[in-house]
Parts: sequence; structure tokens; C-alpha cells
Amino acid sequence: MSSEPWPPRWLTSVPEEFLGSKRAELYTSFIERFAVITKDSVAGRSGEPLVLRDWQKTLLSHIFASDDSGLRNRVSLIGMPRKSGKSALGSSMSLASLTLGPKGGEVYSVAAEKDQARIVFTDARRTAEASPELSGLFRFYRDAIEFPENGSVYRVLSAEAYSKEGLNPTFVLFDELHAQPNRALWDVMSLAQASRGKMATMVAITTAGSMRDSTGGDSIAYTLYQYGQAVSRGEVDDETFFMAWWEAEGDYRDPEVWARANPGFGDLSDPADFESSVKRTTEGEFKTKRLNVWTSGQETWLPDGSWDKLADSELTIGPDDEIVLGFDGSFTNDCTALVAVTIPKDGEKSRIVPVGLWEKDVNNDGPEWRVDIADVEATIVKFFQEHPKTREIVCDPFRWQRSIEVLAEKGLPMVEYYSSSPRRMVPASQKFLEAVMDEQIAHNGDAALARHIENCVVKTDQAGPRIVKDKKNSPRKIDLGICAVIAYDRATYLGTTMEEAVPQFFG
Repeated sequence: MSSEPWPPRWLTSVPEEFLGSKRAELYTSFIERFAVITKDSVAGRSGEPLVLRDWQKTLLSHIFASDDSGLRNRVSLIGMPRKSGKSALGSSMSLASLTLGPKGGEVYSVAAEKDQARIVFTDARRTAEASPELSGLFRFYRDAIEFPENGSVYRVLSAEAYSKEGLNPTFVLFDELHAQPNRALWDVMSLAQASRGKMATMVAITTAGSMRDSTGGDSIAYTLYQYGQAVSRGEVDDETFFMAWWEAEGDYRDPEVWARANPGFGDLSDPADFESSVKRTTEGEFKTKRLNVWTSGQETWLPDGSWDKLADSELTIGPDDEIVLGFDGSFTNDCTALVAVTIPKDGEKSRIVPVGLWEKDVNNDGPEWRVDIADVEATIVKFFQEHPKTREIVCDPFRWQRSIEVLAEKGLPMVEYYSSSPRRMVPASQKFLEAVMDEQIAHNGDAALARHIENCVVKTDQAGPRIVKDKKNSPRKIDLGICAVIAYDRATYLGTTMEEAVPQFFG
């Protein structure tokens, strides 16, 4: 199986007279001479020379297209799936721009978060430090590299930076532009480079992501992608904008589709990794990260039929089982739910059984409905009495703090777990998905649980993918699903640590 890595799916045209320029050749030669692999990967071992592929050389000739007056492109948008060598290419371009660029140059590695921006910067620094010829030319700092010979500097910058005034960039590398929370930093850098004229350019290397940013509007990355499409089609004439975007449509499970979307497929990326990933990620997440396809922000969570095949109508839990009880509570016009999950031992599957559900009747159009708090508390106490080896009762304390305190005073092992926290729910949702796909759980076929699981959609934002309702006030409830996810998260943790449970707090 093979697919030509060039041209990409979307490519804005660059006149031949700008390609193969001396500047592009100089940058390419610099990278081939000095760049090294900084992390062990399919591409090679750490410390080995970075070998540019033909498609990468062609890409560089387009990015640094120029004539005697300077660079042609003010902005370049490069879209590639994961494991395509984005970081290595970005760091190499940044270091080359620091060394070969104009005097008094300012080079920036930019990302939504400083840790992300440091990835490209750190690769560049390791390359420079590994070269006897380059290492003596620079002064190295935590977030900066100086090139005293021409008065240039390379810095790390993020959307978290409190001030971006006084910038005068010659080269800006935006890493994972899709993660920018809004377009503010992009606009600042675009305005700042204006005084440099054709000496300056901005390059954004990114995977696809959510079409929307934190403001609810189109993200800057998706806006540029749409603009690049218009330029590529000839609908807009803009000689200063360049886009190369790899993506593929079709069956996301088809290796031929994988090959079309990934220029380094079978070379920089391992097909076996795709075979594993397609079984363990949601369709939306796989398409975004592996096929470079934009998402609306919400996608179906579990593949069709994957939950039903885990059903066992005779499955039960007993008094000798070690259990985590998941609790998701509400007061008015919403659900309160309880789900028991057994702690897996010796490679056995976790068993999942709903314990209680307090849900407004869909036909009730009358006055505001409220959950019977006393009944919920009594149900939890009864369950604990009947299942004394319940290790934890995990619950979101929002509006239920009094009940948590009451139950804790009765000796129940209450554990606070903020199910609205992306930091908690992103890895917990992924863990549960993998367990379903690997058939590491079983359930009793409860219809309400199946309905709530089916109602879960995946919201993907800067934090990552996690399960949510399809909309804020949706009648399609997911509370039993939330209970199952948080209880399974804690059950699998306890199954590996086997520590005694004490009151805990998870933000």
C-alpha cells in the first residue's frame, strides 16, 4: 500500500519562478547539514541526522519561496496529522531562520500554552547543542537562544504571556494553531511582523481540531483553513498566503485512507500504530488526529453495537465484591443516578450495574420536578449495608455537599470527584472507551444505562475529548453514563493500588 505524499489534498499554487530560490536551497541545506533526531521514533534514533524526505524538501521550497525582493509568503498554513514530523520540521526551520535570517532577527516558537511552545524550541536547542559548529555560536537560556554574531534571538511565547508588546518578529512558528483559545495572539503577531516587510513570515504547523474556539466562533486555524481552500480554488487571489493541507475522506478504518492523509505513512509513522489507534479512539478523534479532518466539536462517543455486545443479562454483583459506587446528582428537572462498578482483579472484567435512577417523566410538563434527596441518601446507605466491601462512593459535590457530609458521618467512604473538570474527564472518558473496545467490562443490559450511554457525545476542545450532553438543556440524559465513567476510573485505579480508601478530593 502506498500513496504519493505530494501534492497534499489542498495546495495553493506558487509560481515556478519563486520555487527553488537560493533562500529555500540555503535553508534546506542548513537543515540537512545540522538537524538531528531528538527523540527515538520510527524515523530513527535520537542523535541521528535528520534526513529530509523529498516531499519535505518540496514543502520547504514552497514555504520559503522568494525572489530578489524577499519572501513571497507572509503566512503559511501547514496541516498534517500526528506523527508526520511536524515538530522536527518546525524546530529546524526556526533554527535556520535564527542563523540565516536578517540581522537583528526575532524568531518565536508560539503555542497556546508555554509547555507546548517549548516542544519545538527544545528540539531546536538540542540540535544546536549537538553540533560542534553551531553550539559555539549561540548563548542558551531557558526560553531563549541568542545569536550574538547578527544580534538575533529565538524565544518561546504563548497565549498565556501577559504582554506581547514591543515584538518585531522575522520568523514565527505557530505550533498546533488549532489549540489557540482565540485569535488574539495571532493578530498580535501578524501586526508585529508588518514592519519587517518581506523579511518576515509566519508559519503555522498544526493538526485539525474543533472548528470553534473558546469564544464560540470559528477558530483562527479553521478560519485560515477555509481561506486557504478559497485561495486554492482560485476564488480569492492572495499571493502572500500559502497552504499545504493533507487530509483524506472515506472510511476512517481503511488503510488506503490512512495513507492518503499521512505523507509519512509507513515511513515516519507506523501502520501498526494506526491499527491499534482506530480500535481505541472515537471516530471523531481518529479522523481529527489521524486523517486531519475538522470536527464540529461534538461527535458520537461509542461505535455502533460496541456497548450492546458487552451485555450479560445474568450478570450480578454480590456482597463479597469490592465495588466503587458512582453518584451523579441534581435537584431540579434533571437526573440523579447511581452505578456500581466492581474493582477488577487478576485480569477479570469490571462489572457495571445501575443501582438507582431518579429522572423526571418525559411526559411531565407540569411544575418544576425535584429529586427526593432523602430517598437518594437512603438508597446509598442501603446499598452500602448490603455491599460492605464498597471501597468508594464517588460523587460530584456540586449542590450535594450536605448529603456528602451526612453520609460521611454515617461512615460511608465518600470521595469527591469533579465530573465537570476536563482534567479529570478527558482521561477518564478515554479509559472507559478503551475498556469497551477491548471488552474489559461487562454490564447487565439495563435499558436506561444503554440509553444514557447512547446519549453521550464527545466534546473536543483544547483540553481534549470528553463525554457531554448534546446540548446544555437537552432532554437526552447521560447521568448513568457519567456515573459509570467516574466509577470505572476509580475502580481501575484501586484495582492497581489496592490501597484503603479514605476521603479524597479530585478537582
